[in-house]
Amino acid sequence: MKTALVIEDNPDNMLLICDILEMSGYRVLKADTGNMGCEIAKAEKPDFILLDIQLPDIDGYCVMDMIRKDVEMAHIPVVAMTSYAMAGDRERLISCGCSGYVEKPIDPNKVIAQINTALGESR
Repeated sequence: MKTALVIEDNPDNMLLICDILEMSGYRVLKADTGNMGCEIAKAEKPDFILLDIQLPDIDGYCVMDMIRKDVEMAHIPVVAMTSYAMAGDRERLISCGCSGYVEKPIDPNKVIAQINTALGESR
């Protein structure tokens, strides 16, 4: 069973995303801050990370930077989730090392499709 780490500070979004992942057969780890997410990622080495960009302590760009600079975590695919759907956001996130991008509000089909693309899988 693959393990997902969800880094999301909104409880409703966290619940929705975790339900989608669990129904799709993933084991889910949760973090509600960027720093906590980095700690869990380093300790648990999840198969992939779903990362909210707007977090209460450090933003998703800082989290990406920390993950990509750490040899033990650099290989982990990260799918960004954001309500900031401005022109250029997708490209900026991909250039920061994200493997995929999902806009909020969350569409369950797009989340799973992005994860599958990021992992190079079809389910």
